Amino acid sequence: EFLCEHRAPLVLSCKHFSGLERSRFMVDFAMTLFRKWTGGVLHLVLEEAHELAPQMPPKGEKAEEMLGAFKRLWKLGRSSGIGGTAVTQRPASLHKDITTQSEILVVHRTIGPQDVEAVRQWIKYHHEGEDILPELATLKTGEAFVWAPEFPEDKPVGLRRVQVLPRETFDSASTPKPGEQRTEPRELAPVDLERLRSKMSATIERAKADDPKELRKTIAELRKQIATKPAAAPAPKPEVRTVDVPILKDSQLARLEASLKRCEKISERATLASEQHHQIAQNARAAAYDIRQAIEAAKAPVVMTRAPVAPVSRPAPAPVAARAAVSREAAGSARPGGGVGRMLQALAFAGGRLARRELGVLAVVHQGGGSFDTYVSKLTAGGTAERTPDGYQLTDAGWTEARELPALNLDDVLAAWAAKLPGGAKRMFEVLRGEWPSIVTRDDLGARAGVSPAGGSYDTYLSKMVSPGVAERVAGGVKLNDVLFSQQEARA
Repeated sequence: EFLCEHRAPLVLSCKHFSGLERSRFMVDFAMTLFRKWTGGVLHLVLEEAHELAPQMPPKGEKAEEMLGAFKRLWKLGRSSGIGGTAVTQRPASLHKDITTQSEILVVHRTIGPQDVEAVRQWIKYHHEGEDILPELATLKTGEAFVWAPEFPEDKPVGLRRVQVLPRETFDSASTPKPGEQRTEPRELAPVDLERLRSKMSATIERAKADDPKELRKTIAELRKQIATKPAAAPAPKPEVRTVDVPILKDSQLARLEASLKRCEKISERATLASEQHHQIAQNARAAAYDIRQAIEAAKAPVVMTRAPVAPVSRPAPAPVAARAAVSREAAGSARPGGGVGRMLQALAFAGGRLARRELGVLAVVHQGGGSFDTYVSKLTAGGTAERTPDGYQLTDAGWTEARELPALNLDDVLAAWAAKLPGGAKRMFEVLRGEWPSIVTRDDLGARAGVSPAGGSYDTYLSKMVSPGVAERVAGGVKLNDVLFSQQEARA
């Protein structure tokens, strides 16, 4: 906040921070700079950049969150005037999203095979030749290749081998040599510490005013003062007099009563029409179901005989369970498995009845695909489930079949969905799974999953979860479908 407000040149040293302390500070620094920098040119230099944006972030130090913050700043900060230089002795350890965003490469003597490979990847990304790679190990101290294939646009620098001049001022970063006595500078450049102190004090006070901890502390002190303050003397009760004032005239009341009667008649007619429409809709659904059954029956093969058949008495229909067993035997399947079995498990887990979308989620089947319709057709044809106006429910035979299957485990369902999702969508899924039942904002989900919320890949990955019903967009962000965590809700 001090940098954004005063735009003073700063050197921020995190040398003595622990890994977790550094990650927390740099996440706050990068996100605050990204949100509050109001324009103008800013050049950000990351010394030992592989420590701040590592290719393989360590676990348990918020390094992944720090990496996401700097990747977002590096990719999207240029629209606000923020540019940067990443300095590292280990190019292989610097994240590729940082190196591929760079327009200029300055490379000194490089020996390690992994680091040479990282330089080769940058050259390959910019469609250039690899002729200089064998020369990297032969560069002398101070020698470097400067490669700017597209900068500046009107006349690119191209590839040059240069000699960097040694420093004329005191070199505080030089490595002491054996037997050498380094001479420290006798005079320091003047610094107006009082001016800096006053600016930082003002910034700190404003930060405290917005700090939730400081606000809670102030509220606690005020409550304490209120509790210790002597009670004020009760005020004298005012004299109350009742005065009747007519609000409406008799003629106005009569018109209101007439309007009320007309509204009641209209309401009665509307209620009657609604009931009639509801009955019509029910009849239409029943007719559609009968038509579908007739179509399925018409598709079955019919055997014709030439000889007349004497009329015989029709036996009583077999029980539902028996019909289901016969249908399965005719279809060649003894016990349901795969998608059919998972649907039976899901229906039994939910008490016997589920909407189409939730059935697909718990059975790990995309409810908009052809496999879903194939599975439910086998259930209804076998007599183990039947359609309802909003989904499907188990029959008595279905309950018998479901009791022979293992009980549904939501942890297995979550693991199955995670295995079906591609890389970016899977990372989003894991973030949402860890935050349920909380809603995760678009920016937070993108930063933590390593997917830019401003790019097309974000919406593509998100649709992989929203389309089958695993996740849902809600006001303020995204969350996983509550049906995946119904066991947790039951325990709560």
